[in-house]
Amino acid sequence: MSSDATSPAAATTTPRPDDDEVITWWGLVIEGYHATQDRLMGAIADRFAITPAAFDILLRLVRSPDHRMPMTRLAREAALSSGGFTKVADRMAAAGLLRREPCPADRRVTYAALTDHGRTVAEQARATGAQVLRDRVLAPLGTEQAAALAQVMRTLREANTEQ
Repeated sequence: MSSDATSPAAATTTPRPDDDEVITWWGLVIEGYHATQDRLMGAIADRFAITPAAFDILLRLVRSPDHRMPMTRLAREAALSSGGFTKVADRMAAAGLLRREPCPADRRVTYAALTDHGRTVAEQARATGAQVLRDRVLAPLGTEQAAALAQVMRTLREANTEQ
């Protein structure tokens, strides 16, 4: 009977990577992410003069129903403290990108909603970001490897997110 690399027997005989190799692998993931993120956010900042947090918020809002979300949910999804989110939202409101809307059904809820200008900027920034990612991720990896990378990162997110 032949043994292939996917069999349980092969898995037990495959040498376990040493500590240095595992740390190096993870370092390469981080370095690749930072280099790509720097290119992406550099292009966004140059063209739209917005911060990474504002870009993230714009993307979340432009993809949401009615281009709005409850502010507490948006802050949580953007991984910002309520104080940090308030500062970003204040700057975005001052720039005419979003407005605050009270919820008619629950006075405790306030929505962040894109203005028309905010929607235009969000759509343009999304297109710019997609082009940077086509150039910096899809071109070197190809569609199959890029999709596999996304799946791997989704798996890591799920395995390491506290429930």
